[in-house]
Amino acid sequence: MTPIPYIQVDSLKKSVGDKVLFHDVSFTLGQGERVALVARNGVGKSTLLDIIAGSGESDSGSIVTRSGLTIGYLPQQPAMPLQLSIGDYIESRRPELHVDRYELQARRILTRLGLPDFDRRLGELSGGGLKRVALAQVLALETDVLILDEPTNHLDLSMVEWLEDFLTQSGITLLMVTHDRYFLDDVCTRILEIDNQVMYAYQGNYSYYLDRREQRIEVMNAETERYRNLYRTELEWIRRMPQARGHKAQYRVDRFEQIEQRAKQQIQSEQVRLDVKANYIGSKIFEAKHVSKSFQDGKLRILDDFSYVFSRYEKLGIIGDNGTGKSTFIKLLLGLEPVDSGHFSIGQTVRFGYFSQTQLVADEGKRVIDLVRDKAEYIELGGGKKLSASQFLQHFLFSPQQQYDYVEKLSGGERQRLHLCMVLLENPNFLILDEPTNDLDIPTLNILEQYLRDFKGCLIVVSHDRYFMDKVVDHLFVFRGDAVIDDFPGNYTQYRESRKSRLVASSASQSEAKSASQSASSKPRLSDGERPRKLSYKEKQEMASLEEEMPLLESEKSQLEQQLSGQMLSSEQVVALSERYEQVCRQLDEKEMRWLELSEV
Repeated sequence: MTPIPYIQVDSLKKSVGDKVLFHDVSFTLGQGERVALVARNGVGKSTLLDIIAGSGESDSGSIVTRSGLTIGYLPQQPAMPLQLSIGDYIESRRPELHVDRYELQARRILTRLGLPDFDRRLGELSGGGLKRVALAQVLALETDVLILDEPTNHLDLSMVEWLEDFLTQSGITLLMVTHDRYFLDDVCTRILEIDNQVMYAYQGNYSYYLDRREQRIEVMNAETERYRNLYRTELEWIRRMPQARGHKAQYRVDRFEQIEQRAKQQIQSEQVRLDVKANYIGSKIFEAKHVSKSFQDGKLRILDDFSYVFSRYEKLGIIGDNGTGKSTFIKLLLGLEPVDSGHFSIGQTVRFGYFSQTQLVADEGKRVIDLVRDKAEYIELGGGKKLSASQFLQHFLFSPQQQYDYVEKLSGGERQRLHLCMVLLENPNFLILDEPTNDLDIPTLNILEQYLRDFKGCLIVVSHDRYFMDKVVDHLFVFRGDAVIDDFPGNYTQYRESRKSRLVASSASQSEAKSASQSASSKPRLSDGERPRKLSYKEKQEMASLEEEMPLLESEKSQLEQQLSGQMLSSEQVVALSERYEQVCRQLDEKEMRWLELSEV
């Protein structure tokens, strides 16, 4: 059954200066569809969303929306009145209808996104905090259509998964741009791709799109080869054609020009490998010795007597909720933040390469190619091979034309890509990447993932991109807050499945605990050599307390959810209930994990 058309886009074209971003873009967004727009950085994804949302104008074409349709729009970088508090901003954006429901929903979502303090000024928030406020506001509007530009940027993993559930269960019609490939797979029902200024549509999720795109590229390149053969034939005819008969064969001359243009088109698959030589790294990497770090006079603990020996060629991923200390840990290691006590001992051969969101290329008065040439004319690869500066940039999807653009003309994602190139040019043997995937397009992520898998050195990655983490890390530090860090031997999906199975098992174990205890006395006694460690008296008391406390917290959680669903609540009541709900969820999570640890003894 064909969905009811909500938005009809016909023959849109947009240029910036003499650069054509896209032309002849046409598609229909139907009721209930969840559509993603994918393309390389700099080809106009955000510009297209702006035009459809009514915030920008096209050069030509038209957009027709269904009568009475309401649209909510989250731009990539929302402009917000920084003098207002979070609560005042939410109130200032309220719709004419359903005001009470809107404010209640906004406060629920803000609390879920880690912003329960509604009196806090917007000017005190980071760029990520502002994006989360804007996301909560637009989700609370309950519009017919949501247009979201990079909604997962600056969300931690639990927030991303919550947003997935929210969008898939709400039945909302969705048009979005995101580089989060698991998010694309789980949420989207259709993919629109802009490639060589033209739009292609794929009915399915991201995995289906990847398969069909490769087929399209193969067909396109085979057709291009046929045109090249025809071009060579026509070129020979053009060269031999007598000038006197030129006007009689003008149709063939015109046809030759069309063939020439088509013969020079080539779509490359993104599967390129870039094996940049890393400097030698010795057996000693770094050792953390009894490191402690806290803020707010000890109230916010990041590390507490933390010790760890980092191994050669180790690839570590760091995950955890916002505010648990992931980026601080990296700054402590790099010496950018002082420790309270203890120290990090770094090996003499270690050469760090650090990528962070706050250290983008700032030299806007230079061309891209000149920045790279200032570092090196040639980049050494493994096996004695070399790349010129231009060839190196092409591997990171900077076309020869883009290489001569000034840095100031680059999009945010293109600057991220250039910053990444500059870090890799230093030939580090220990890469530290703090949220490297924000604003990078999917083709660049594919190249970076391949590079990191082949990287002959050490790696630490802080990222909320689950797909990226699954591809490049071999174990995880899970920052749980209050200086609690779990070391998990596997990637993110393995961690998530392990945690899920443990929580399921814990539910079954609680009901079986008493019967297991009663039957234990009838089992054969183990010898001293076989006997596992038993719970201490203190641990038994703790476990008994946990088994009493967890059902009470579950009950309180359910009651809070029912209260928050009520319609007759004041703003003060919503704030109080939301804050308590967040506390209960956190306490329940901590107690479940502790019960699991004790139950394994």
